[in-house]
Amino acid sequence: MAFHGSPFQATIVNKRIEGSGRYTFPNGNIYVGELKDGHFHGKGTIYFADGGKLEAKWTHGIASEEKLTFADGLEYKDQDWDYCTLQDRRFYQERVRGFVPGEPQLSNDEKSAAVPITTDDFGYGYYADGQLNLFDGTRVREPQLDEKVWLATQQVK
Repeated sequence: MAFHGSPFQATIVNKRIEGSGRYTFPNGNIYVGELKDGHFHGKGTIYFADGGKLEAKWTHGIASEEKLTFADGLEYKDQDWDYCTLQDRRFYQERVRGFVPGEPQLSNDEKSAAVPITTDDFGYGYYADGQLNLFDGTRVREPQLDEKVWLATQQVK
């Protein structure tokens, strides 16, 4: 299980990690839970560095009965998933807080970038005056061929 040198806090039995403990992955993710023979075994949770978490029952390192929760609190559902589908295109924050009149939300971030009036929204930027302007403000460029084709067929305003 362990990457050589990765920090952990647990009991060692026969040179194996055993019992309840905490294991830190090199990428900053942290497992807290039960361990047996050097594997995740029993109830345990991986806390992701981005704020999400995976709660599961583990059997020799294999997860079952998983519950995945994203950093914003959205819980993943294996069946009947209706988040950002054709039936319901709202972002999770819109589900939680409702719509804010007059303020279009372009991502699940609480504060979305503004789309200037009379421009075409590309999702990750907007098209105006022959240029694709990205919301992060770092680049302005001419749209690529596939973007021009999409713009011509969609006529999003």
